[in-house]
Amino acid sequence: MADKVHDVVIIGSGPAGYTAGIYAARANLKPLMFAGAQPGGQLTITTEVENFPGFAEGIQGPQLMDEMRKQLERFDAEIVYDVVTKVDLSQRPFRMWVNDKAYQSKTIIISTGATAKLLGRDDEKQLMGHGVSACATCDGFFYRDQEIIVVGGGDSALEEATFLTKFASKVTIVHRRDEFRASKIMQDRALSHDKIEVAWDSVIEKIHDPEKNNVTGVTLKNVKTGELRQLPVTGVFIAIGHHPNTAMFKGQLEMDEDGYIINKERTMTSVPGVFAAGDVVDKIYRQAITAAGMGCQAALDAERYIEN
Repeated sequence: MADKVHDVVIIGSGPAGYTAGIYAARANLKPLMFAGAQPGGQLTITTEVENFPGFAEGIQGPQLMDEMRKQLERFDAEIVYDVVTKVDLSQRPFRMWVNDKAYQSKTIIISTGATAKLLGRDDEKQLMGHGVSACATCDGFFYRDQEIIVVGGGDSALEEATFLTKFASKVTIVHRRDEFRASKIMQDRALSHDKIEVAWDSVIEKIHDPEKNNVTGVTLKNVKTGELRQLPVTGVFIAIGHHPNTAMFKGQLEMDEDGYIINKERTMTSVPGVFAAGDVVDKIYRQAITAAGMGCQAALDAERYIEN
């Protein structure tokens, strides 16, 4: 068992984790961060970020995360590039393990994020950030006057499709069933829009063209008839939901039915001394700037908790 008891341990990086680290380090709390399986989080698989304040010309997602990491390292913070495999929140100090190595901390800030559910296709993976996206609010602006598709049938898919009509000339919703799961109000809004069409009973057979390193179209397959058809689109938005990265906290922290951590007071979870920030809590906004803001709040909350 580790003897040292840290003031603050941050589990997960990304905008929430890095910002929490910067604030905790500047408060002289010497935070220890476990960067996780994907240091920098979802922004490391995006390309241009144009809506993060302070970058008038935009900035590449991986570069933005790199700048946040460098800023954190300026302030006496330790980053461990590994994955926490187990936590014990039942006693104080809290305990966590990276494989067999144990660590202890007075407070924990959880910023493990959420992962967009994807189709699991090779062409989708190859073209992610080059015409394939899992975030309409992040990338919709790049598809002005272009034809695009949105894959999904729930509220998030219809909401993204409706949002994308602000930019795209035409949005086709591709849904594998013959009716949506979305709420009635979202269905009415999408189905009545003159820019939106629906490809019912359809799935993506192929995304073109990985060899050109950008999306030039898709082949759709009708699951009932087997018929194939081509759509000449330049953007593919996957909107089949997210899953929060909270598996190791199940049974220890209060969560909603989707597995998102529920904060009780500001950023404090159901266990006093454990705080959560970013997409692990937030299923509504899911933006880099809102995650960073919550990371700041979590660090300030942790500092006050330690002082008291």
